[in-house]
Amino acid sequence: MYFYYLPKQKKMNSRYIDLTHTISEDISLFPGTPLPTLKRISTIKKDGFAEHQLTITSHTGTHIDAPAHVIDGGNTLDNLPIDSFVGTGLCLSIENNKTISTSHITALHKELRTIDFLLIYTGWSKKWNSVEYQQNFPVFSTEAAKMLTQYNLKGIGIDTLSPDPVNSVDIPVHKIFLEKDILIIENLTNLDLLTGHRFLFHAMPLKTRDADGAPVRAFAIINKMK
Repeated sequence: MYFYYLPKQKKMNSRYIDLTHTISEDISLFPGTPLPTLKRISTIKKDGFAEHQLTITSHTGTHIDAPAHVIDGGNTLDNLPIDSFVGTGLCLSIENNKTISTSHITALHKELRTIDFLLIYTGWSKKWNSVEYQQNFPVFSTEAAKMLTQYNLKGIGIDTLSPDPVNSVDIPVHKIFLEKDILIIENLTNLDLLTGHRFLFHAMPLKTRDADGAPVRAFAIINKMK
């Protein structure tokens, strides 16, 4: 009789990092977007259970943009496979810079060939729930955005309102990414905790019909061997 022994596997030490802003009635929004409402419609004392009525747009809080957001006939979130919203990630820090440039992307060439999601840490999430958050945030140059489309990325995430300037009419960076089915995740937070790490990124949207976008619960998992 023969016995086979597998080597003892090292245990993984997993760290979960929440990258999502809490939705409330006073959160930061893209100018012109209606505020969300959270109305209590049932209470445990009166009805035996608690329930709220939530009214939001598809681009409220930490959310994901589908191609259908700006591309006529583009994919909607509900038509994408579930693995579109999860994958390996890397976080680029550009704190104290106003533009994500081609030099930032060139420096990550090797890494970008091996990941699914690139997240951009600008530090702007520290201004969340302030008027300043809505103005003059860091954005992508169109050249940098075009450069990123050469990689097999599922998505780009950023801790600001938009990868385009707030007063942009044509929103070229949105179109550059979404024409290539590269999803955009906006209003992330806690990205400073991800710089210097490889991680597994999740941004799971609500599954609504014909979704041009949807709020997500975004988080990252950093795995280290014990």
